[in-house]
Order: sequence, then C-alpha cells, then structure tokens
Amino acid sequence: MSARHHRRRGLTLVEAMVAIAILSGITVLIWGGLSQTSRNKERVEADLERNHIVTAALARMQREISMAFVSAQMNPSPALVTVRTAFVGTDRSGGDRLDFTSFSLRRLYRDAHESDQNELSYFVTRHPNDSRRRVLARREQRRIDDDPRRGGTVQILVEDVVDLQLEYLDPLTNNWVRTWDTTQLSAQPNRLPAQVKIALTVPHSRQRGRTVTFGTRADLPIRFALNHAIYNP
Repeated sequence: MSARHHRRRGLTLVEAMVAIAILSGITVLIWGGLSQTSRNKERVEADLERNHIVTAALARMQREISMAFVSAQMNPSPALVTVRTAFVGTDRSGGDRLDFTSFSLRRLYRDAHESDQNELSYFVTRHPNDSRRRVLARREQRRIDDDPRRGGTVQILVEDVVDLQLEYLDPLTNNWVRTWDTTQLSAQPNRLPAQVKIALTVPHSRQRGRTVTFGTRADLPIRFALNHAIYNP
C-alpha cells in the first residue's frame, strides 16, 4: 500500500455516526448512574435528618421528664396560692398531653431572677401555618405560677406527627396506666410514676400511608412530693 493511499484513508460517515452513538450511549448511562446516586444520597440524608430530629426531641423529653417533681408545700388558703406544682398526664385521641413542673430550667442570662424550676407541657396540635399538619409542641414557662397547664411560650419540636402515646408506671401497683394526676385526691396525689413510656409516631418518609414509631422511657427518681417540714411519703 502506497504512502499516498494511506494518507487518504480515514473514518467514513457511517463509522463516525456509530462512534458518536456509542459515546452518547455511554454518556447517558454514566449520567443516569450519577443522577440516581445523587437522588439516593439526598433521600438518605433526608431520612437521617428526620431521624435525628425525632430522636433529639425524644431525648429532650426523656431528660426533662426525669427531672419532674411536685411539692407538698402550699398555702392553706386557696386565695393566697401563687405557686402550684403538678404532674398531669391526659389520655387524648390523636395525641396525649403531659403537663408538669420540673427542675430542668437552664438559665440563659447572668443574674436572671430564675431558679432551676419551670413548667413544661408536651402535646400534639395543629401546625400554626397549615391546619392539615400536626406537630409535637413543647410549652415552657420559666417560672411556676398557680396554673401549671397554661402560660409561657410554645415551640415546635417535631413537624408532621401522627400520634403521641404516653404511659405511666405506678410504683405502688407496678402497672402501666394511661393517665396520671397529682392534683386530684381520687387519682395519684403527691406522688409521681416510676417511669414514663413515650411513643412518637410519624409518617414514613418515602412510603405514603405507612408510619414509623419511635420510643423511649424516662425514669423519675423523685417519686413522692417534696415536703420540707416532715417528709413522710
């Protein structure tokens, strides 16, 4: 074969089109794989972030409930009562509610006229901006007053919640009960449960119609009302 004939030889139009088609196919496969990997990464990160929010909320509930207390010290005159402690767990359809006083307050400012005592509530309610969504809310009042179920500020702990279930372990009977009320003589006056079982149900992140339940337990070391005069539980 002569050098002149060798220089004239090259790719035909058909060969060039085949090469371009193969290269395009490889590019599409690579891009599809990268896109799928990116979508999977985003879904995994969203699941991890969601799980972190829920577990952090449960850890906070566990810590604060474990610091609950009630006090037997109260002015005998109802008109002069300015501070009232309580631990009230209410069984409600669509989400239980717990109102209690605790030693869990963290002072944010130096020389603030606050102690470590506060009022707390956990409950399920409608989203303030979208009534179709339900959220786990936390109410805190940094000072205890005569009504431990109202006042203070409310913040959202977990968005898109299905249900909140709370159960209380009675140390006297060793049975789990659905309600607790230290303010009623017919219920559990001046004593707290040994444990609180917490179950928070949220929608599944990817499968519509399915739910996921997260749970934990809180141990309460102070199980009887504080009585600084004569402590006789």
